Amino acid sequence: MCLAIPMQVVSVDGPRAVVEQGGARRAISTSLLDDVTIGEYVLVHAGYAIARVDEEEARRTLELVEQLAQPPASSEDGSRDDARGGP
Repeated sequence: MCLAIPMQVVSVDGPRAVVEQGGARRAISTSLLDDVTIGEYVLVHAGYAIARVDEEEARRTLELVEQLAQPPASSEDGSRDDARGGP
């Protein structure tokens, strides 16, 4: 499964930028987008910024990713209640 993560741009140096999410920073390429600026949110996939997103969309996406990372809850009878579905 491939997943692009919204990250906030903290510095830009030509076609490269440093982005941050949850205290983790990484250097990425911005060569697929024009005029990336400090403070905006971009979707990062495989080391590339592939799209811009607004702050609200970034927040909602990160909340969904966090929910998916949580283990399924167990019900009172001990069975797992996996409301996320999927394979």
